[in-house]
Amino acid sequence: MIRTEQRSVATQAGYDVVATFFHPDGPAKALVLIVPAMGVAQKFYARLAAWLSAQGYLAATFDFVGIGCSRPADLRALKVDITDWARFDCAAMVDALTGAAPGRPLFWLGHSLGGQILGLVPNRQRIAKVVTIACGSGYWLENTPALRWRAWWLWYFAAPMATRLCGYFPGKRLRKVGDLPRGVIEQWRRWCLHPDYAVGVEGPALRAQFAAMRTPITSLSFVDDEFMSARNTESLHGFYLGAPRTMKRIAPTDVGAKKIGHFGFFNAQFQDSLWRFYLLPELG
Repeated sequence: MIRTEQRSVATQAGYDVVATFFHPDGPAKALVLIVPAMGVAQKFYARLAAWLSAQGYLAATFDFVGIGCSRPADLRALKVDITDWARFDCAAMVDALTGAAPGRPLFWLGHSLGGQILGLVPNRQRIAKVVTIACGSGYWLENTPALRWRAWWLWYFAAPMATRLCGYFPGKRLRKVGDLPRGVIEQWRRWCLHPDYAVGVEGPALRAQFAAMRTPITSLSFVDDEFMSARNTESLHGFYLGAPRTMKRIAPTDVGAKKIGHFGFFNAQFQDSLWRFYLLPELG
């Protein structure tokens, strides 16, 4: 029987993030940390986490500080950026999950942003393998054609103006991404306006960190992703120069579906197709 446990995980930055642990019935054969996309609350990943638990894995979801259950009362007062999410939130979750079942291999399952920031995580050497889902660079000129004009409006008008007025990005009201701390949206904007995304903005030291990674990475991307183009996906994974990379691009027709898109992978309708035949083999 699956047992879920929600608890606060302390970070070295002095704040807590709220996480949910999905315990299997019996000893865990491995650990899976599900790292969320930008602005997506952990509850979105609960069905997959529960399914992984039923397969014998100890899975964990969490909310970055400022998102979902980790959101403070006053988002304007929160001084964090994406680098903080990686250095503190993700690092704390790696420690917490490996501490829950010492000696078991840890798999990093990163959705979109969750696969973009691995090179920023200080204890990433503890990860045995990475699987990225619908993950690519956010460089706006390489976005899908349908998204490109909306990205232009977002980055040059909506995001800077709304953030200046509100003190945070009111994405929920704008129906864009969701509410985000000021530091997060401003850093993300800088990344998305640069051809080399995060490594282009943050400089040679970060580029070297990405290139030095040796952890095997499998990318699962989708031909009908409404956000990430094939070029976005290739560009982002190209930053992990030293890591063995397996790139799998999947069409909905490959699994008998009409649509997968940027978020569809996490729908329970794919548990006997995408989850079982594309994800599970990557987890050993």
